[in-house]
Amino acid sequence: MWLVEVLFWLAAGAVVYAYFGYAACLAVLAKIRPRPARTGEALPPLTIVVPAHDEAAWIAAKVENSLSLDYPADRLEIIVVSDGSSDDTVAMAEQFGARGVRTLVQPERRGKEAAMQLAARHARGEILLFTDANAMLNAGAARAVVRWFADAEVGCVAGEKRLVAPGAGLAGHGEGAYWRYESALKRLDSLVGSTMGATGELLVIRAADMVARETDNIIEDFALSMRLVEAGRRIVYEPDAVAVEEAPSTPGNVFERRARIAAGGYQAMWRLRSLLNPARGIVWWQYVSHRVVRWGLVPFLLPFVLAANLVLAPLRPIYGGLLALQLAFYASALAGQLLHGRPSARTPLVSLPNFFVAANLAALVGCLRLVTGRQTVLWQRTRP
Repeated sequence: MWLVEVLFWLAAGAVVYAYFGYAACLAVLAKIRPRPARTGEALPPLTIVVPAHDEAAWIAAKVENSLSLDYPADRLEIIVVSDGSSDDTVAMAEQFGARGVRTLVQPERRGKEAAMQLAARHARGEILLFTDANAMLNAGAARAVVRWFADAEVGCVAGEKRLVAPGAGLAGHGEGAYWRYESALKRLDSLVGSTMGATGELLVIRAADMVARETDNIIEDFALSMRLVEAGRRIVYEPDAVAVEEAPSTPGNVFERRARIAAGGYQAMWRLRSLLNPARGIVWWQYVSHRVVRWGLVPFLLPFVLAANLVLAPLRPIYGGLLALQLAFYASALAGQLLHGRPSARTPLVSLPNFFVAANLAALVGCLRLVTGRQTVLWQRTRP
């Protein structure tokens, strides 16, 4: 039984470390030894790339949003690249041709990364800003991100993702809280060493670094940005560059998104396995803590912690108390599922456990889809 106890505490400790301990360590390091990157005032030629698959509902608003950014017009290029769209995405994008917007068409659907690489081959800008069709940027986003490229060590800039209308449902409320937590971690990661990846809503790199490698990365934004970390560069986080999108309204939408992200996360862990070398120093620690432990291990550890706690509960009062806490937590998650659509389901005591459990369950499903070859590289955005 002692072995079960040891394994229980190791597993429980890893879960607590992944969600609380790592953030606490980052906060301390950011105070005692920050590594701020250098910024500059130059405004290099910038190309905004909008990959789109069947985005007729969003593309006009997205192009208008891109045209309204505070950046010199003679240094700004906008490219919409359609990845096998079957709706009016191309026709609507081409209406902006007179205003300098270029539309590229990838007739056969090949996936978002292939669309990004196609746009990069045609882009004139020194800096490429990739952004999703449904993500609206704040006016100062472009100026905020390009200033970091004055530092040669910076390979990528990650913007902040925000979800709006989280009150529309349990799913949006939980995911909104998750992204606020992620944003806080990214800010600390950036101060200490490197942010661990950028999201497709707002990802910025030098055009010279857009080197085609794979076209089948399931989460292409993470893989593309982390390839630069693998090459010895940094990803910095810019909170003043904000991409806003509508929160998903149903638990099913959130689950599908998280399962796809999880499948891509496990795929990326294998492809980026060189980052598991401790000789890489602080980046190794950040990658293992933020991504490998939380993405890769915690979903498998949670059911073990519960099962082990059930076995240990009769031994000592502490195990009985911990089991009661676990059961209460999972009961709150279940209550959130049963109460979906009601105001009471949006309280943090219900929505956060529900999202946490659903996200980790989705990770297990995503892993299964990856190993069985059932996770496609073709992305289908979950509609709000």
